Amino acid sequence: MKAWSIVGVLGCFVGLLSGIDFANAQVIPDGSLPTTVTSPNALNFTIDGGARSGGNLFHSFSQFSVPTGGSAVFNNAVDVQNIFARVTGGTASNIEGLIGANGTASLFLLNPSGILFGPNASLNLGGSFIGTTASSVKFADGTEFSAVNPSNPPLLTMSAPVGLQMGASAGGLQVQGQGHNLLHSRNLADPVIRDPQQKGLRVLPGQQLALIGNGIQLSGGALMAESGRAELGSVEAGMVELIPLPNNNQTTSQWQFNYLRASKLSDIRLSSAALVDVSGDPGGSVSLNGNGIYLQDSSIVLNQHRGRQVAGTIQVNADLLALSGALPNKDQSLILTENLGTSTGANITVSARQIIAQDGGEILSTTYQNGGRGGNITVNASESLQFFGVSPFDGTRFSGIGAPSFFGGGKGGDITIATRDFWAQNGAGVISRVLGGQGGGNIRINSETISLIGENPVISGNASIISSTFSGGDAGSIEIDTGRIFLQASGAISASTSGKGNAGSVTINARNSIEIDGSGVTLALPSRISTSGQLLPARFRQVFGLPAVPTGNGGNLFINAPSIKVSNQGFIAAENVGRGNAGSLKIQADEIILNNQGQIRTSTEVGQGGILQLNVRSLLLLRNNSLISARAGALGSGGNITIDSPIMVGLENSDIIANAVRGRGGNINVTRKV
Repeated sequence: MKAWSIVGVLGCFVGLLSGIDFANAQVIPDGSLPTTVTSPNALNFTIDGGARSGGNLFHSFSQFSVPTGGSAVFNNAVDVQNIFARVTGGTASNIEGLIGANGTASLFLLNPSGILFGPNASLNLGGSFIGTTASSVKFADGTEFSAVNPSNPPLLTMSAPVGLQMGASAGGLQVQGQGHNLLHSRNLADPVIRDPQQKGLRVLPGQQLALIGNGIQLSGGALMAESGRAELGSVEAGMVELIPLPNNNQTTSQWQFNYLRASKLSDIRLSSAALVDVSGDPGGSVSLNGNGIYLQDSSIVLNQHRGRQVAGTIQVNADLLALSGALPNKDQSLILTENLGTSTGANITVSARQIIAQDGGEILSTTYQNGGRGGNITVNASESLQFFGVSPFDGTRFSGIGAPSFFGGGKGGDITIATRDFWAQNGAGVISRVLGGQGGGNIRINSETISLIGENPVISGNASIISSTFSGGDAGSIEIDTGRIFLQASGAISASTSGKGNAGSVTINARNSIEIDGSGVTLALPSRISTSGQLLPARFRQVFGLPAVPTGNGGNLFINAPSIKVSNQGFIAAENVGRGNAGSLKIQADEIILNNQGQIRTSTEVGQGGILQLNVRSLLLLRNNSLISARAGALGSGGNITIDSPIMVGLENSDIIANAVRGRGGNINVTRKV
């Protein structure tokens, strides 16, 4: 059918309006379109008329606010696909009641002066909802439906919307509420139980809920789009493009929002246990786009995936992403995907200049129960990643990035990080962990610097990049490509097993230097780079229910760096204190300096010790009780030590040892090149 357009009728339609006390009414037409509003009382409003063009219906209001306990219902024909409702009077919309429409129509509510959704606001729509403070909606045929120039007769269209134009003084969007009550069991061992009665803005399953404005605040507010799409876009200037999405249900419309033509973004702030939730069968998709995006006070972006279909995604694009603050008896601030289905869980993709997480704030992908793989986490922070500490209410909940696989779950998702500076302190960091699942995901980090400093005072953990298996399948590998690594006060890069699964491998390429300083430790182990079958502190084992002795094999460790310095009981190790074998340890460097009880070692208690191989192009220096060793316990066999270095100096109270308590000791082969 050929597209056609109609000219809306102006003020002559004002005389058709009936049943309204204009002095007190809160839903008031502006007379620019044939919109009529009837109200049997001061609370409820029925909206008829409007100007229709094909599947689009247009309304225009001077005011649009819904009181507490009230409603504003669009009495549209059931074959209408999209309703465009603009507010032109210059005052913000205060929505304290229900907004509804007939059939499967999607609703655009357009008020450049701002929109406030109160704690009692709700939606009753068959289609999607787009709340925006844009000045106009642009359409594919070049027409524009403007909320700031309503005096000219609008040329209305049946074509599809293609953009939201933000004006010079666009208002903000606020959603208020009482917050969520989400709280995982200790250690996140069980999926979160969602509240089906959660109050907030909710669309029907599979539909889209979008807020586009100049500044978005969710203060305890909740947005819910089960198996659908949730979009938050904070734009100060420019246009947000609308790209139609394929939809098998031709009676409803959904869009992808593109911000390439938005010249300036503004902030998004979630506080007081705010919630954005697209969980369902399957899990839906979330997109957050803003300048600064702040998740505070136990606020959560959640995608809990169930079923066999493909899960959606969580995408975050910002200059600054900050996760902080935890409230009592609630989860910490999270960007969270949970996979309870048989297919792969939702992936998380974050792009920002800087990312900061503290108080247990975390980007987290988990998998449970039915064997589906966890979603992958991809983080690109062009300037820095900064992670600090743990939750003030639960020391097992660290700040950073995590991908655990729990009992009955599939393989954990992979973690991929690209940044300039990576900083983790006091128990924060990046962890891929297997707690009964089929295996751990891999960790890949590309950076200029990595600094891991300080321990977790609650459970003897540390600032770390860790791949571990406690029970279940094998741990994933760690691959790091960086300029410089600095570890202090228990900072660690580690792939380990504390159960029957095998530890993963660790590969590190450092273009400049690696420095491991073991000083400043109170409870945890000294700073280290290791692959191990490890016996964790008793308090840690008790918290996570770990066996007394691990049975899995240790992983291999390879390090390549021009300069490696290990001091103050810091160590590099491939070892196993349990029943399995130790992995091999190979290091290539221009210089290696061990000082003040610094160590490079392989060891095993029961199994076969790994090979220790050092290829040093310039200098190998051991001082002040430092040690290179390959040891075996009473039932183990020691690995061999091979050292290829032109110069070996020092050895003041230091040693190179290969021995076994009872079994076969390894050999030592030292080559000094000219």
